[in-house]
Amino acid sequence: MSRASLEKKPREVAEMFDGVARRYDRTNSVLTLGYDRRWREMTRRVLDAQPGEKILDLAAGTAVSTVAFARTGAYCVAADFSVGMLSSGAAREIPKVAADAMRLPFADDSFDAVTVVFGIRNFFDTQAALAEMHRVVKPGGRLLVCEFANPRFKPFRALFHWGMKRVAPVIAKVVSSNPEAYRYLGESIKDWYSQRGLAEIVAKAGWSEVEWMNLTFGVVALHRGKKAQG
Repeated sequence: MSRASLEKKPREVAEMFDGVARRYDRTNSVLTLGYDRRWREMTRRVLDAQPGEKILDLAAGTAVSTVAFARTGAYCVAADFSVGMLSSGAAREIPKVAADAMRLPFADDSFDAVTVVFGIRNFFDTQAALAEMHRVVKPGGRLLVCEFANPRFKPFRALFHWGMKRVAPVIAKVVSSNPEAYRYLGESIKDWYSQRGLAEIVAKAGWSEVEWMNLTFGVVALHRGKKAQG
């Protein structure tokens, strides 16, 4: 499987990420001109994990973000349904679990926070996954999602989508272990929800106090929410 379709069938998506795992981190840095590091750092700051907290990093891939969260002293678990991605991050000494976002293998109220960094766009059913995340977080716990978004300025938005469609696949041919997958990347971003649209889905899944913040002119957005007490 070289790439998944926009139907986002779980097996197809998992196989596609298995195929890009070997050079995934390097490819992302090249395609984003290094901005992926800035976006992950901002996510870490907004999460504000505290020593002793339990954090679930879902769709964690090679556990790049998970390691950053763990540096705060929090206990962090990297979960992903691509075993290839988790294996590529084997050198990062973080607990790793092969897990489907639709059926998380964790008890109710297990974590203080759940994060998804550049992964929620690939879920088969976004609202169902968000509801499942809500289930495993403690009352008063929090959600933080970092994902590509739709820039508000129309000319910039058009340029961004053109670059993802035309330029990203060309670069991926040089640096990626599965270049065809990066055509899916551009298509899935263009097909993704607006910032407000995703916020509405987060709220429908049971999260309260939902808000978002744009990064880099809206190329990326952070969405966060809380699980109500009691």
